[in-house]
Amino acid sequence: MTTKLMADTRAGVGAPSHEVGHDHHHHHHSTGNIKVAFFLNLGFTAVEIVGGFLTNSTAILADAVHDLGDSFALAQAWYFESKSGDKSSARYSYGYKRFSLLGALISTVVLLTSSLFILVNAIPRILEPRHPDAGGMILMAVVGVIVNGVAMARLSRESGMNAKVVALHLLEDVLGWVAVLVVAIVLYFWDIPVLDPLLAVMITLYILSGVVKNLKAMLPVFLQAVPPELDLGAISRDIESLEHIHAVHHAHIWSLDGVHNVFTAHLEVDTLLDAEAYMQLKERIKILVERYGIYHSTVEIEYPGEACRNVQGLI
Repeated sequence: MTTKLMADTRAGVGAPSHEVGHDHHHHHHSTGNIKVAFFLNLGFTAVEIVGGFLTNSTAILADAVHDLGDSFALAQAWYFESKSGDKSSARYSYGYKRFSLLGALISTVVLLTSSLFILVNAIPRILEPRHPDAGGMILMAVVGVIVNGVAMARLSRESGMNAKVVALHLLEDVLGWVAVLVVAIVLYFWDIPVLDPLLAVMITLYILSGVVKNLKAMLPVFLQAVPPELDLGAISRDIESLEHIHAVHHAHIWSLDGVHNVFTAHLEVDTLLDAEAYMQLKERIKILVERYGIYHSTVEIEYPGEACRNVQGLI
């Protein structure tokens, strides 16, 4: 006998109809702002790549790589913001939340490859500096601050977590362009060409630190490790402390996307339960797993003397 317990965490569930309508309008408004920010960022990234070669500036090329990574982040945010209201399908029964892992992996590979390309070009220039076009760098930096600032301003007004995270990415872009602007102004008045490749290396190392951090966060999710904020043993002990629960085994917790966690377990009861007692036990388990913030849980009840079907299985 299996009981399936699921806490619906989508905004608007159980709310009055006028609130749902408001949430629906806000959802589309937020999606629209993310879309605008994506096209602004992607378009300017293309301009940066061309401008980086024309101005002979590795710092601008490095910042272009940073903006390219943010373009991927914006594309994911746009797609998943638009898909967040979709229900699960026959093929993807858990929904589309795990798709974000694939997008994050693609972004990471692109950023890693691009960053290595920038380092290969920037490090030799530290030893043999080339003179970039400081005037062109100043123009690119000013445009970069404006474009990323406009995109950030649009998203900073949103209350959704997705939009706020993307706004922080764009704030990093603005600060990166301010750094390029400062270096460009220095190069315009003083002949210190080594500053350009040094800034490129600093920006690239910053990007790579984020890549390493993302990989460390993604791998446990791909490998279905227990989320670090949850204690599987503690949850099992809490369940075993409930009335009529004799033991918990085959307990597992994993994360769909690094945010939404799933719990499954086999529960041995110490007596045959009537319908009312069974319903009360389900409710107590539901309250317990919700307290841990678990998005979805499935438990199988095993009665006294019943053999576990997974006794020789791997899970």
